[in-house]
Amino acid sequence: MDYVALGDSLAAGQTPYHQYDKTYPDYLVKRFEQSQYGVSYDNFGVSGYTSENLKNDILNNPEVQDEIKKANLITIDIGANDLLAKLKTDPAHVTDSLMTVANNLQVILQTIDSLNPNVQVLVMGYYNPFPHYSQEQQASLLPLLEALNKTIEDRSIANGDKYVPMAQVIEKNEEQYVPNPEDIHLNLKGYQVVAKEFWKNIDKLE
Repeated sequence: MDYVALGDSLAAGQTPYHQYDKTYPDYLVKRFEQSQYGVSYDNFGVSGYTSENLKNDILNNPEVQDEIKKANLITIDIGANDLLAKLKTDPAHVTDSLMTVANNLQVILQTIDSLNPNVQVLVMGYYNPFPHYSQEQQASLLPLLEALNKTIEDRSIANGDKYVPMAQVIEKNEEQYVPNPEDIHLNLKGYQVVAKEFWKNIDKLE
């Protein structure tokens, strides 16, 4: 099995206290190995990556392109940093970032399809990264998260790829999985939950 992980700090394995550890692609690989698959695995996740960064990699990075051509499974998480950056710098126009994500994700998924028409692509929906915020603060942020996830879902389906929502499974224990009120990242238990959701959504690999 040839697996490529693409994305931001979640794919890269950033934990709630500014360190790096195992992440959901690592736990996914472990599940494949437990199921007697031989796994070739490349993780191109980079902390801080936006949809623009990933689009540039897909279009211009020969190493990424070569691994995509060989892969039979690709997971992607991208788009949250577009939204978070706009929230910080230009909150009045935060919805502009959704259009950016939609356009870039369209290019990303189309290009993957042209490089490897047979690869199975799973695209992640984001969980609530602000579970420790007040209800009032969350009331203005959660609709943006839902809009981002809807954008990701629409682009995934339009390209014949699979959208994997994460909000509900993380919400069950969100303060446990996102333990640091000052940080949006999952802990290892959270990444294991994400891996399990991906696992449940993978079609049988030949």
